[in-house]
Amino acid sequence: MSQIETYNEKLLVQELITGNEKAFQKLFDNYHNILYKYSYSMLCSKPYSEEIVQDVFLKVWLKRETLNPDLSFKSFLFTITRNNIISFLKRVAKNEKIREEIFYNSQKYANAADLHLIEADVEDIKKEALDLLPPRRRLIFEMSRNEGKSYEEIAKELRISTNTVRNQISMALETLRDFLLNNKDMPLLLFLFYKNWL
Repeated sequence: MSQIETYNEKLLVQELITGNEKAFQKLFDNYHNILYKYSYSMLCSKPYSEEIVQDVFLKVWLKRETLNPDLSFKSFLFTITRNNIISFLKRVAKNEKIREEIFYNSQKYANAADLHLIEADVEDIKKEALDLLPPRRRLIFEMSRNEGKSYEEIAKELRISTNTVRNQISMALETLRDFLLNNKDMPLLLFLFYKNWL
């Protein structure tokens, strides 16, 4: 971005802070497509990508008074977009229909070499993530995911309550998702979400 463009954007952000709708529309027009393409590259879904972008700009409008015109507006938008995508993936992790739709669409656009690398790396990544869990929590999580045991079966075998199992699984999932979302790429995450590991 040139100095003139940066200066013009700074002026637009300053106007946005005061509630200027024309400045907001100009910033929206400048960034809508690039944010949409970024979202689409992660989700491979037109409606979900559009929803993410709309939510980004809604947040910008609602929080306009807290914006800092001296900081990069573009970086700010991409940070919100990435966080929205992560939140969306966490939310849909339990929805099999949406999870399959996103995974299926991402498969259509990934090349065979990428998919081979993803599948080859999955076990290493899973082990790295599992190493973050305390031993007892890891055992409970692996009994659930690897052995397919129900919460009741795990509780009975380990002589603990079903609520304890549920809480340990929930805490394990939170730790694993945070690790993977902060340290790994989206195709791998989509693969793990689809396989119902997360």
